[in-house]
Amino acid sequence: MTPRQVAEQLKQKIIMLELPPETILNISELALQHGVSRTPVKEALIVLQAEEWVQRHGSHFMVTPLSLERIKQITEIRSILEVESNLLALRRMDEATRRSFDSLRVHINGLDSSATNLDIVNADLALHRRLYTATRNTQLAKVLDHLLSHYLRFWLSLPQRIELDSFFDDTLGMIAAVVNNDEKALRELSEHHVARSADFIVRIFLT
Repeated sequence: MTPRQVAEQLKQKIIMLELPPETILNISELALQHGVSRTPVKEALIVLQAEEWVQRHGSHFMVTPLSLERIKQITEIRSILEVESNLLALRRMDEATRRSFDSLRVHINGLDSSATNLDIVNADLALHRRLYTATRNTQLAKVLDHLLSHYLRFWLSLPQRIELDSFFDDTLGMIAAVVNNDEKALRELSEHHVARSADFIVRIFLT
């Protein structure tokens, strides 16, 4: 297993809270779990440190704590970059790609009370990631997906169930804007969606 593969596996565990915030990471234990020597694990942790999934804690590495300041900073970036990215995606997608977004609407409308927070958040992420891909700019998509992944950790750490009735208002509106090729509506809904997501997270963590 390469350091990059180890890093990817650890990142997914961090996002899914299998490695909770502020967990001290034992290099020897991680090496044993992944069937590698300590060196690939150290290299993987350096990669994750650069991507802000872990940070130095004395002589050890620690999973980055959840911070409202972090979510505010990420939101500022998303509010500029993601809105323009969504519009770029709309301008570059062909008709077949545009119509394919309607399948997301069907999936979302099919969610019921048995849906977990992960199910709900993943349905929303599917829209964002499809829009990122539609920009046909792999570097832009990579940056946005990185920011979105940090958001996911916040959503999954919420102590309460996400309400289906209100959560997807913007998401379904964005899908309709894409299908109808409505640039004005997509801009307004994208701006509102990013701001609303951040406001909700901040409000929950302050209560």
